[in-house]
Amino acid sequence: MAANARILRFCFCGLAAVGIGFPTLLYAEDWAQFRGPNATGVAAESTHPPIEFSAEHNVRWSLNLGKGVACPIVADGRCYVTEMTAAGKFAVRGLDAASGKQLWKSEFDAGRRLPEITPPNEHASSTPAADGERVFVHFSTIGLLALDAKTGDELWRYELPEPFYLMGWGAANSPIIYRDTVIFNLDDDLASYLIALDVKSGSVRWYTDRPEMLGGYAVPVLCTANGRTDVVVAGSGKMKGYDPATGKELWTCNSLLRTIMVTPVVQDDRVYITAQSYGDTDRVLKFALLQWRDTNQDEKLAKDELEPAFHAKFDKGDHNKDGYLVGDEIDDAFQAKTNRVGGGNIIQAIRGGGNGDVTKTHLIYNLDHQTPSNIASPLAYDGRLLMVKKGGISAAFNLEDGSTIWTKKRIRNFGNYYASPIAAGDRIYVPGENGNIVVLKSGPTLEVLAKNDIGDSVIATPAIANNRLYVRTLHKVFCFSEETE
Repeated sequence: MAANARILRFCFCGLAAVGIGFPTLLYAEDWAQFRGPNATGVAAESTHPPIEFSAEHNVRWSLNLGKGVACPIVADGRCYVTEMTAAGKFAVRGLDAASGKQLWKSEFDAGRRLPEITPPNEHASSTPAADGERVFVHFSTIGLLALDAKTGDELWRYELPEPFYLMGWGAANSPIIYRDTVIFNLDDDLASYLIALDVKSGSVRWYTDRPEMLGGYAVPVLCTANGRTDVVVAGSGKMKGYDPATGKELWTCNSLLRTIMVTPVVQDDRVYITAQSYGDTDRVLKFALLQWRDTNQDEKLAKDELEPAFHAKFDKGDHNKDGYLVGDEIDDAFQAKTNRVGGGNIIQAIRGGGNGDVTKTHLIYNLDHQTPSNIASPLAYDGRLLMVKKGGISAAFNLEDGSTIWTKKRIRNFGNYYASPIAAGDRIYVPGENGNIVVLKSGPTLEVLAKNDIGDSVIATPAIANNRLYVRTLHKVFCFSEETE
């Protein structure tokens, strides 16, 4: 896990090259996957990224891009971003992280028909992961791609089934790297799975079905407890831990909600999650489908109200074969009988390292609170669990016991929040969809240091590396820094 957090490089200069003198330590901080090291949103080495910036102020470099909402990443001195080109192709760019100079651009045919997608999502939505030698990225109609980090040349690709979503959300799932495997979780409404591939060859190490899961976007995280490292994935109703060597399910905590779009965060041997799933605990899937897919509002689903990909599941739930799904038939078709969870709000801490059903033994606290977001993930930092939701409403809780530090305080930026908060030094960055990034001072009270307007929609979570802030807006990528050339 530490290897994924940063890369340290040693350079022997002058006489040191022949064994005389002392080595000079050249360090470069990496943010090599979604939300940085182990998806924590924390840059451990940066102490003073910029507080004030805009589209014209403290801009080290910027670059116009095609549309995309995937997060930028930084690895081994290079920044990687994705986009949809004007020609409708999917593209990955490798940039010099310090100057923004384009090192390479690789384009891929996305196919003649792109799947349905719901704004603010875009087709270039998967955040890459990099190990210094390779870059891995997913695209819904292509599968997983492995590219040479220095040249952008395609090393291998692994075709995966196109995902389908009952609500038409579209894909936005991102890989991680653990040792010599790239691990990718895709929870859709058709056939959810967790897969691990060899980083060099792209061969399958293991494949694990997740049949109880509905569409969601949690990125896998790593949790080490009792000397064992597990791959932990949040999904419909359940947080699960898997063996990273075999994909075998090791434990499950049956305490989550129906829809999970957030990624949990890990600190020490604990996994923290805050989530909102619309409606109360009785709002199972059928109520959402009748709201969004029942086009004539006759309180039943006809086959032609769903994509052909779902027709086999439709037939399974149509018990009386009348050509409609009514009442419980809807859930029988699409929601596992072993996992009929509903909506609500949760703030949870779960201890890792268990075996079997750990709901009663490893769930440390479980709060029902109105402040979690349905999309923005929480930030565990300085002993606090911070969350921000629509309207710019924030809350903070004590990591240890879940006690309230503050609740329902506005951060002076009204609007939607899809990107997640990140931190470095004593600064916390909270990006709003409206293009304002609020900088908070990390502390026991809410203190706003700055509100920065960068002039374009922000859906992607920014990256921090070497005291630089990398922000992918809908149409550009910025690198903000207070450093001088």
